[in-house]
Amino acid sequence: MDKIAVVTGAGSGIGRAAALALLGAGWKVALAGRRQDALEATRAEAGGRAGDCLPVPTDVSDPASVKALFAAVTERWGRCDLLFNNAGRGSPSVDFDEITREDWFGVVGANLHGAFLCAQEAYRVMKQQSPRGGRIINNGSISAHAPRPGSAPYTATKHAITGLTKSISLDGRKWDIACGQIDVGNAATPMTERMVRGVPQPNGDMLAEPRMDVRHVGETILHMASLPLDANVQFVTIMATKMPFVGRG
Repeated sequence: MDKIAVVTGAGSGIGRAAALALLGAGWKVALAGRRQDALEATRAEAGGRAGDCLPVPTDVSDPASVKALFAAVTERWGRCDLLFNNAGRGSPSVDFDEITREDWFGVVGANLHGAFLCAQEAYRVMKQQSPRGGRIINNGSISAHAPRPGSAPYTATKHAITGLTKSISLDGRKWDIACGQIDVGNAATPMTERMVRGVPQPNGDMLAEPRMDVRHVGETILHMASLPLDANVQFVTIMATKMPFVGRG
């Protein structure tokens, strides 16, 4: 039986890497993201597997848009075996009292509300389909463990994702729905280009930080997705080995 995945934020970066890894292993993948052109670029990179892609422009913070995404998936393929809850955004690095309400609610809407809405729709499909069950993988980030300076909106949502992951993992047991979380540190994507130039450190210094090939993240997602539903990677951290995270940096 074909395995069906939904990847949000599939138009670039980690989402694109995950989608391509899944496609390379024989999955059929719905590509969700805000921009049709970016989703088409991901499909083009799939080469001979492009026919196994379903680009669906989606705003994950909009309940109607999320419902339409999963309706398109079930209409095309009849089921959903995997959701990689990856879509999200950050905000300008500013002192805590300078965070705008627009940035706070925008980050919470994309990173937390969006993850909840997509997980809930996937859960409903997985609960009702036959054979029932499936897997949800949430993108938590290194920020689910520790903040960077000036990152309160992003860090707060990523800590919340850990609670969401645990709750889905617990509630999903009786329906054969597994839920795990991947926490990524310094994958080489457009979002982390600034780390090459230098980013603020807790002591006030600016430091260029090492990055790793984003393909390793896609391969880790594929490994998590390939497990049988009676096994689960609950949490995994994959990071650039020499990034300043463990211990004192």
